[in-house]
Amino acid sequence: MTERLDYYATSPALLGKMLDLEHAIASSGLDRTLLELVKIRASQINGCAFCLDMHLRILQKAGERTDRIVLLDAWREAPIYTARERAALGWTEALTLVASTHAPDDAYEALAGHFTEQDIVQLTLAIAMINGWNRIVMGFRALPRAPRMPGN
Repeated sequence: MTERLDYYATSPALLGKMLDLEHAIASSGLDRTLLELVKIRASQINGCAFCLDMHLRILQKAGERTDRIVLLDAWREAPIYTARERAALGWTEALTLVASTHAPDDAYEALAGHFTEQDIVQLTLAIAMINGWNRIVMGFRALPRAPRMPGN
């Protein structure tokens, strides 16, 4: 696979705005591990090798257990995820596959006991962002482990 273009070098001002939102989400108070699990799950669904590579490395560097990373694709059957993580992963799948799921009530309602309304908005923004990044890096065929943005 050949990269199509260097999207960050081509449009640094706009991509910088996306990075600003990423930083705001990262400092929103949501657990970093939860955010990374969500990013990995969406990237698995979308088949984004670049983002999978990046976020797997972030979790590994943070000391996350290997089984929790490897079994993420089967989170419903793996008892190693908390109820809060399960609710977030269900919402991630619902929004990532929104064309077919239409963001069902049960996925949204599962969030209620684990997240505040503010948390739900922040989580939804995180899901929207990773889906956006997946589309950008896949559209331009960014290669895994190829530096694209400052700080990554």
